[in-house]
Amino acid sequence: MKVSVYGAGYVGLVSAVCLAELGHSVCCCDVNEEKIAKLMQGITPIHEQQLEPLLQKNLKIKRIFFTTRSDEAVKHGVIQIIAVGTPSADSGQVDMRYVDSVVETLGEQLTNYAIIVTKSTVAVGTADRISTQIENQLQKRKANIEFDVVSNPEFLKEGTAVIDFLDPDRVVVGVNNSRAANLMKELYAPLIKKGRPFVVMDRRSAEFSKYVSNAFLATKISFINEMSHFAEYFEADIEAVKIALGLDSRINGKFLNPGCGFGGSCFPKDLLALQSISRTAAIPASMVNAVLEVNERQKLILYEKIRRYFNGNLQGKIIAVWGLAFKPHTDDVRSASSLKLIESFWKAGAIVQAYDPLAMENIRALYGELSQLKLCENAYAALNNADVLAIVTEWDEFKNPNFALIKDSLRYPAIFDGRNLYQPHQLQEWGFDYFAIARGGIQFQTLPT
Repeated sequence: MKVSVYGAGYVGLVSAVCLAELGHSVCCCDVNEEKIAKLMQGITPIHEQQLEPLLQKNLKIKRIFFTTRSDEAVKHGVIQIIAVGTPSADSGQVDMRYVDSVVETLGEQLTNYAIIVTKSTVAVGTADRISTQIENQLQKRKANIEFDVVSNPEFLKEGTAVIDFLDPDRVVVGVNNSRAANLMKELYAPLIKKGRPFVVMDRRSAEFSKYVSNAFLATKISFINEMSHFAEYFEADIEAVKIALGLDSRINGKFLNPGCGFGGSCFPKDLLALQSISRTAAIPASMVNAVLEVNERQKLILYEKIRRYFNGNLQGKIIAVWGLAFKPHTDDVRSASSLKLIESFWKAGAIVQAYDPLAMENIRALYGELSQLKLCENAYAALNNADVLAIVTEWDEFKNPNFALIKDSLRYPAIFDGRNLYQPHQLQEWGFDYFAIARGGIQFQTLPT
């Protein structure tokens, strides 16, 4: 099938490349000329496992091409996928201006039947609104062109987005007629043949399913994080508790990892959107509010532990930070726990020496050159002259480090582990002060006065 994708960001580019990999002829359109030029050379602007090799493969066999010209994209695809950004507005609601811009283009330029698909996370009711917008524009043009609008939300995880697309837990499509359903089934036929669930529903339910999915996953994270505070009080090991919890078939162990909070472009944004709707529509949202509240508090847990370690005085202290991206295998720092943490260190008068395998340039672009921030070339360089180490992102390279070198490099042998990477008793045997998230019976220590 001929497919056009609007937007070459995380969702759009992954969708375009993976649809080409499934055998479709794909045109990917974006207004960013520099990005399109790199993509035409087989260079991806984002870090996603397996994405660049698949891009280069499908460029070579001419199953995908890139353009900044919307007329090329409109002309190419019978399926027109909108995958542009939908950031949060100041109110918390979804900012639909980029979606509206694509819809306006389609209304002005469609000449043949097309399915217009929303893959971006959009406000519930967007498919209905797009239908009305397109109909109005076609009437103004006096053009008798049939079209369908479909909701096809993405459920991709940054870092594993290619795998998630090609081997999904489910494909959800929201339609209002069988013609659209059958064409979407044809689009995803290779996945359906592999036994992947293909779930058809009405459009509003499909749109809402994305919000519910993300809200539930975020709730699991905030729940285990809140329970970790009880675990610390009881001197219980939350890592053992989560195993007992996760083995219950009714619960499932995924997204039950205690830590220093979640971030990224999806969970916070979708929760804020639900929070905004709750205010507008007077719908009680106690749980949504609590999930956000717990998460914001959790982002400061390492700060509070380190502040207490130094008896409340961080002035002039140098904190080594390992991990800046909101999760491993991505360079994305949007709403990352690291941001709130290091900004809190700065406010307290501390200096941060940080390292991340992928996210350094994004942090540099965000903060520029600051005297209180040093971005280091590797994990061990971040330890030089540092007082203590804080671990924020669970990158593989942090899971089995040279502990002797860490101890020799730090002024105080203290590790504050926001992702529970290490075994507490082992580190204590090696002479470390080790502070993780509710690892059971580890008494908090402060420096001798």
